[in-house]
Amino acid sequence: MAFVCLIRIHLHLPTGGSLKGKRKELLSLKAGLQRRFGAAVSETDHHELWQRSTLSAALVGRDASQVRATADRLERWVDTQFPDGVRIERGLLSVDELIG
Repeated sequence: MAFVCLIRIHLHLPTGGSLKGKRKELLSLKAGLQRRFGAAVSETDHHELWQRSTLSAALVGRDASQVRATADRLERWVDTQFPDGVRIERGLLSVDELIG
């Protein structure tokens, strides 16, 4: 059986000052999520606001506990990168729950 964890990362970026600065910061964060955790990541909201962003990430694995543990580590890592400006939501489902 396969499991999918979907993670929404809501960011507040008070020091960016511009969309260009925001994009640079997000590029670094997205690369870290992909490299460290094997997550698929995309910016999914607040594209034109320089102080806010929402990223969506997905983790997939054969074992629910393994996917959950990776999501826990990912969440802790993001918290260290943005200690004052992040809120994370997540859900874990089996592939059977997703596609029936």
